[in-house]
Amino acid sequence: MPKTINVMFLAAEAEPFVKVGGLGDVSSALSSALRNLPADVRGDSNLDVRLVLPHHSVIKTDARPLAFYSIERGGKELTVQVSETSLNSMPVYLLGGEPISSVGSVYSSNAAVDAEKYAFFSLAALELPRALNWNVDVLHAHDWHTALAVYALLLKRWSGEMKGVASVLTLHNLPFMGADMTETLASYKIPVAQSDLPDWARAMPLPLGLFSADAVVAVSPTYAQEILTPIFGCGLEDFIHRHREVLHGIVNGIDATSFDPSTDKALPFQYTAENPAIREKNKTALQEKLGLPVDPVSPMLAMVGRMDRQKGVDLSLDVLRKLTDIPWQFVLLGTGDPALEEQARKLQTEYPGRVRVELRYDGALARQIYAGADMLLMPSRYEPCGLAQMIAMRYGCLPIVHVTGGLSDTVTDETGFRFKTASPRSLRTAVVKALTAYPDRARWRIMQQAAMRVDFSWDKSARQYFELYQKLLEKSV
Repeated sequence: MPKTINVMFLAAEAEPFVKVGGLGDVSSALSSALRNLPADVRGDSNLDVRLVLPHHSVIKTDARPLAFYSIERGGKELTVQVSETSLNSMPVYLLGGEPISSVGSVYSSNAAVDAEKYAFFSLAALELPRALNWNVDVLHAHDWHTALAVYALLLKRWSGEMKGVASVLTLHNLPFMGADMTETLASYKIPVAQSDLPDWARAMPLPLGLFSADAVVAVSPTYAQEILTPIFGCGLEDFIHRHREVLHGIVNGIDATSFDPSTDKALPFQYTAENPAIREKNKTALQEKLGLPVDPVSPMLAMVGRMDRQKGVDLSLDVLRKLTDIPWQFVLLGTGDPALEEQARKLQTEYPGRVRVELRYDGALARQIYAGADMLLMPSRYEPCGLAQMIAMRYGCLPIVHVTGGLSDTVTDETGFRFKTASPRSLRTAVVKALTAYPDRARWRIMQQAAMRVDFSWDKSARQYFELYQKLLEKSV
């Protein structure tokens, strides 16, 4: 076991440099939490975590040039430019090169272009330790974008290089596996290993990473079990089941410092679990801001985030459209499927005094909704982890969730409302249960306080990852 565990943390995006989705939050928050683990947790080991990202053209930073090296593709040398910046004293390396700089966005609509971009990044990252004379102990990759680095590391270990480096692949969303890379792999002279992967998956980056990783971490314990089944396994369930000894489940966290209703400057009124009555003022302010009738009696439901079928937006709209015998208000903030956006507009037209739809992204308004709404609808058909339910609970907004993935692991009957089948009927039953519970203010206050006091900080997750690093390195000794 090395005295200092050096971790190369690979991701396609990370706040504040570049963020498209939840991966951007996780990458920066988890790497920082690992680096800041207290000494009583680390024991005799130090932990040096460094974040490695593609130098997307949209990244604006004062990073300084650090190094140049090259990797071979198709008989030609491709230059890798390394720039260095930092995030709260953590070194951050930005890797540039023609396959990255030629693509303006983080993700394009062209699967082949993204395959080439992230193949270059993954393979360039694997050569970074040598270029910087950096003795890496753990390669920690995230999703398909960096999974090829895990596979390439395995090939190096088979050839006698980097034998002491352990690999961890965090799986945020199994259906997104990346495009077939048969031609790309050939251009980099990377053989497709003989494996027990299905034939269709043998040249796809995420399956190759799953085949190669010393540890695969699903972003919740329940999701780790779900991907062993045909419903959630995306055709890889048999393969994952055969290799289940490397599978782990660790729930993501949230930035408890940023998402803190007692200090959140986006809120008209700050509050804590000890004085939730002040929270009611935020509901009034939200109603006034959105042009809804100021009504402290009617419960307010909300949805925040991407609008698509996976998130169950269609289920929510269908249930609310038919739920006319109980008073409620509904606020929706997000963008996504044009058909669902149109359905949301129609619901607002049908119930102008009850519904407000904001088809946009607005971080400040999202926080005001968490602080003002009474319930958050999350009827996701599947949800590997989910962040919105944890943020909502932190703000005293009780979630109504389908029992799947991270929703199952983070919401209990004491902190929200759960239903077992992703159907309009089951969701309606849960919504009615929540709406009829709302008038019992004493009971509701108890649930709010219980939800607000759950610790969803990254500390627990970081400790579990650190323990996993230690176990992997002990095996390699």
